[in-house]
Amino acid sequence: MAVQGTTQRHRTAIRRTALSRPLRLGIEAGLISQEFSLFDYGCGRGDDLRGLQARGIPCRGWDPVYRSHVERQESDVVNLGYVVNVIENVEEREQALLDAWKLAKKVLIVSARLNVEAKGLNHPQYNDGYLTQRGTFQKFFTQQELRDWIDTALGGSCVPAAPGIFFVFRDPAQRQSYRAAWYRRSVTAPVQQQSHELFERHIDLLLPLMDFFTSRGRLPHEAELPNAIALREVFGSLQRAFGGVQRATGKERWETIRGERAQDLLIYLALERFAGRPRFSALPHDLQLDIKALFGTYTHACSAADNLLFSVGNMDVVNAACREAACGKLTPEALYIHATALSFLSPTLRVYEGCARGYIGLVEEANVIKLSRRKPQISYLSYPDFDRNPHPALFGSLVVNLQTFQVSYRDYSGSASPPILHRKEQFVSTDYPSRAKFERLTRQEESKGLYENASLIGTRNKWDELLDEKGVQLVGHRLV
Repeated sequence: MAVQGTTQRHRTAIRRTALSRPLRLGIEAGLISQEFSLFDYGCGRGDDLRGLQARGIPCRGWDPVYRSHVERQESDVVNLGYVVNVIENVEEREQALLDAWKLAKKVLIVSARLNVEAKGLNHPQYNDGYLTQRGTFQKFFTQQELRDWIDTALGGSCVPAAPGIFFVFRDPAQRQSYRAAWYRRSVTAPVQQQSHELFERHIDLLLPLMDFFTSRGRLPHEAELPNAIALREVFGSLQRAFGGVQRATGKERWETIRGERAQDLLIYLALERFAGRPRFSALPHDLQLDIKALFGTYTHACSAADNLLFSVGNMDVVNAACREAACGKLTPEALYIHATALSFLSPTLRVYEGCARGYIGLVEEANVIKLSRRKPQISYLSYPDFDRNPHPALFGSLVVNLQTFQVSYRDYSGSASPPILHRKEQFVSTDYPSRAKFERLTRQEESKGLYENASLIGTRNKWDELLDEKGVQLVGHRLV
């Protein structure tokens, strides 16, 4: 990654006060931790390195200008963060990717700027990108272009972590583990419902067993549970130990968890068809055990996953699933849900949304998801003040068309009168912490006739005018 030439690459190294998005996502995914070494390939001024070191994460970095003296070395995780988009030479750009991949023992994180960021910029074209006023080069990729380029150069199948950010796994089995965990919902273990002396006496011994079943929907093999021998000594077997758990906590809830984990696994298998499902023998051992326990055979599981995936191609099926959804705000055109309510949707709608997320990755800023009922399209909407503001304004929307896989972005942050939300309780699940507060506000606003004409409340200015006309104002989530 040379410095000479027409462009001034070193000027793209920005100062950071917080970790960059690729590294934050790596930490959240459990790929970056104190247990793994990290090398930052093209680390700029080293702000990310200092942030990682403050967290106790072993890391080093190299940069052709600021840290050229550092030897490039193999590490568990290598970060190639917003480097390839500043290299104007196509061959040199690919070589930087290949060199970084050679150093990655477990995972390579690749990130680059997307074309949605180039909207409104008026830079002269240079090679396959643009020359900025500062004399730097910027190549703006589409999501698909970046993905295809990485896969072609490295001969693998990268995983989208977020728009413009991809994880490339050295071990295909680790890739499958990461993908399967992505669709595994958060579930809590049942609590004790009736007195059971043996359960109460050995609760600390039984908790790891309960946690495992809650996580996987099946009993562990003894090698998967650190205290399996101790449990066997007390109860005779893991099956008998779990029988005691069921008698104390109730059997039905555990059956529900088993069904939920089967659904999660089905969704993973359905969406993995796009990348090409691996052979059963190539799956991680724990996933093989999951499939055997929950579906019997891999063939049966894949057949059920295919049926689910193909059903999503029928918009009548999607539309019916939207109408029957347990939560969300239903309009003639779409179902809107808060991001936290995604796990409460049917498998059909989770796969429908998963088709977009499997392509674009996690849209971090989005807290409301719009599932279109009439055309295959998912929108990720950002309402930064959803909890605090009684009627939060739309900050931006990212739209994924599932036919063309084109991604578009619209910025509302500078709008004088952006769209706003009403009836927030409809977007969230029944156990959402602030739902009761949202419902109370909606009842107050209905009693004042504020919802009589929907065309008068969709934007901030029209809503404020209506409040003035009615002689009321909002103080937090109270109408006064």
